[in-house]
Order: sequence, then C-alpha cells, then structure tokens
Amino acid sequence: MCANVFGVLKSLFGKPFDGGKRMEHGGQQQQQPQQQPPMATEHPAQYLPQHPAMTRLYEVHREVTGLGPQVCTFSGLADDRDYKRLERELTRLLLDVDRVDTEGKAELQCARKRAAQEVEGLLRYLEENARHPSRRAMEELSEEARQLVDARVVAPQRQGATADVDDELLEALQQLILRLTQLKTEGRVPLRKARYRALTRLCAVQDVLEGRTPRQTLSLPLSSDTHGAVESINQVMAKVSVARSQLVALLMGLSGRDSCAHLSRLLMEMQVELDALDVSGNAAVRNYRKQVVEEINGLLKHLDMEGEGDDTRRYDLAQNDSIREIEAVRAHVRQLREGVLRHCAVGHPGLGPKAELQGLLTHLDQVDTAKNPCIREARRRAVVEVQAVVTFLDLREALARRRPGTDEHPAHRAVWTVLASLSELQAGVLGFDGKRVDKSYVVLEELLTKQLLALDAVDPHGDDGAKVARKQAVKFAQNILNYLDMKTDEWEY
Repeated sequence: MCANVFGVLKSLFGKPFDGGKRMEHGGQQQQQPQQQPPMATEHPAQYLPQHPAMTRLYEVHREVTGLGPQVCTFSGLADDRDYKRLERELTRLLLDVDRVDTEGKAELQCARKRAAQEVEGLLRYLEENARHPSRRAMEELSEEARQLVDARVVAPQRQGATADVDDELLEALQQLILRLTQLKTEGRVPLRKARYRALTRLCAVQDVLEGRTPRQTLSLPLSSDTHGAVESINQVMAKVSVARSQLVALLMGLSGRDSCAHLSRLLMEMQVELDALDVSGNAAVRNYRKQVVEEINGLLKHLDMEGEGDDTRRYDLAQNDSIREIEAVRAHVRQLREGVLRHCAVGHPGLGPKAELQGLLTHLDQVDTAKNPCIREARRRAVVEVQAVVTFLDLREALARRRPGTDEHPAHRAVWTVLASLSELQAGVLGFDGKRVDKSYVVLEELLTKQLLALDAVDPHGDDGAKVARKQAVKFAQNILNYLDMKTDEWEY
C-alpha cells in the first residue's frame, strides 16, 4: 500500500516549527563575561609614599576610583551632559598626571605611567561604549519609534484629532522591539543597560497603546441619566485619555515640559476625585468607576521609567529566574538531541523521547516572561530547538513506515526522495555547533539549497495532493535553513 505523502507531511508540518509564533528564539547562547575598562592593579602609594609627587598620584587614584563606577555604568551617548562631565573630569585628571614631576626617579615614573594608563583606560571605555555601533543602532531604532509614535499618536492629539492606533502601528512597534533585542552588547554593562532601557520604554508604549483597543468594545461610559456620579466619571475618563497621550509622549521623549512626577500627581488626583464620589446602590456605576480606576493604575505603573535599567537584576538577564529556567530546558534538550543523533547513526530509528520533548514544550509555555522581549525571544528560541528535534523524529518515523506501491504518483515519489535527503541534512544541522564562517556551515547551506531546487523541479502534473506535498516539503527545507541560521546568529539576551 502506497504511503500517503500528503497526509504524512500535513501531520508533520502542522506543528509551529517555523518560528514558534505561539512562543518566543534560543540559539547557541554563549554568556559572555561583562567587559570592564582596564584598571591599574597596583596602588601607586606603594612607591615612595612620602614624596609630594606620590601624594598627588594617590589623590588622582582616589578620584579615579570614585569616577570608575560612573564610567562603567554610563549608558548614554557622547553628546549627553553626563558623558561630557565624565570626559572633562577624566581629561583634567590625565593632565594632572602629566604635570607630576618624577624628578627622573624610576619608581615615580612607573607610578605616573600606571596612573595615566588607569585614566586613559576609563576614557577609552567611556568613548567606546558611547560611540559603539550597537549603541548608535539603539538610538536610531529609538528615533524611528519616536517618529512613528509622534506621527500616529502624539501630534494628532495635540492638534485635537484622534490618535491613529491600529494593528499596523502595534505591529510596527513590535518589529522595532524585535530589532532591538537582536542588537549585540558584547557583555558590556553600559550597552546592556541602554538596550534594556530602550526596550522597556518601547514595550511600555506598546502596552499603553494596546490598552486603548478594549475601550472600543465596552458599553461604557454610561449615560449621564443613569446616576448623578456618571457625569463626573465621564469627565475623569476624558482626563485619563489625555493623560494616556501624555504618558506615551513622556516615554518616547516627546513630552516637552511635562514630567513623570507631574503626570503622576495628576493621575493620583483623578483617583482621589473618583474615590470621593458616592456611587452606593448602583452596581453598574460602581463597575464603571472601577474600570476607570484600573485604567489609571495601568498608566501609573509605567511612570517609573526614569530609573529603569539601574537595577542589575533587571538588565543582567543571566541572573533572571525565567532565563535560568529556559537555559535548564535547553541543556536538557541538548542531551536528548545528542541521544537521538547517536541512535540514528547506528540505524535505530525508534520513537525517540517525543513524550519528554512535548513535556518540555509545555514547560516552556509556562515560563513567565513578564512581557520582557528578550526573555520572550529566549523562550521562542528554546521552543524552536525542541520542535526541531520533534520534527526530525517525526520525519524519520514516516520514512521508516513508508511502503511505496507500484502505482505511486511520480511527483509523490520525487518529494519522498527529497525528504529522505532532507532528513539526513537535518541530522547534520542538529549536530552542527559552529559559526557561519565554518566550511561545514557553508556545505550544509549549499546542500539544503540544492534540495529546494530539486523540489522546484518536481512536476505535480496537475495532482493537487502532490502540489500541497511539494509546498510542505519546501516549507520544511526552509525551516531547516532558518534553524541553521538561528544557531549561528550569535544572539544574546
């Protein structure tokens, strides 16, 4: 009996392997050590501590020690006020070191050289981070987001019109967020903080704008005839709408003279005004007031962005419990994958640990991402890794069960031939652990591309089942290519 290639492919590719859109990427994550500026390891005061020159070098060292933490955590740009202040103070210290008279003594010359290296190291670290390509890319993406939000939300409301918030705008913001998560930080604290700050602000704006859409489906606000307090609640609702626009402008740096503290006071005053209303005896009005209060609370939670990114536990995701949970799953997947590949190498298809892999998918579904795009991306990658092994096992089983008949359609037979080749190539991709410059990567990419060309050459001869089977096989080959790219794109959380 001829195996139904279309049915097998349909069951095989019905899984969301092509990107795990129900979840969120995790290639070969390599946690890089956080880079720090070069610092002198020896204290200059160990040389001739009573000499005036050494006393001055010790004072410079003490000032540098005070500036060091500020430099190591500065996440701004070269035209920021704090950058110019730090640069000015470090330059002054460098000049002070140059003016120290060593009187030709080797010990003092060595101490002065070390002090100069210490200051120069901080200056270099400060400049490298502020002018780093990733830092500039973060600012460019932030500016792109600012222009988008200004044109669609802030500017229209300032002119008395309605903000243009729709799925297209929210999707554009989501794409900007994804592009931010893909920027490399090289483990540098300033770059990680800058990326985290940009992400949290943009995610907050996305959340605020998404909160507008449910209002369109509510039967509220109520008519003023319902209760005497309804008119007051309606007035507060109007103020909340204005405050929402002000909050978006604040988060995107489009606020002008407004501040988070001022907006927070306004929102709290609205809460006090609502609390003072007497709505006893009317459940509908109480519910209306409750919804307005919840809207205000939803805006207030986003008003702590001023200090966002200062907490190490926030931007250092290697310490995040959800990331640790995801990494534990990925380590387990690697063990299972290695076992699967060993069994296949000796010609034992077996059923494999499919039940265990499905359990890992369920586990990943339950990981709390706290709406953090980097954690979502890490989870998505982990899901793709699990799904890659599952689809590999499914295809191996389908190939083992295949019993082609003499009446099998030529196009079906051709697709099965390509799928057999893809199965072997997928084993190579699952076992690949290198970089894009490696020869083995280039070979795998070329062979997968050849299989895509082979599928393009399959003539279905008008058979609808063959057309769909070929389409699904093309999708599978592209997914393998995407997975190979994901494993080598050096993404970092």
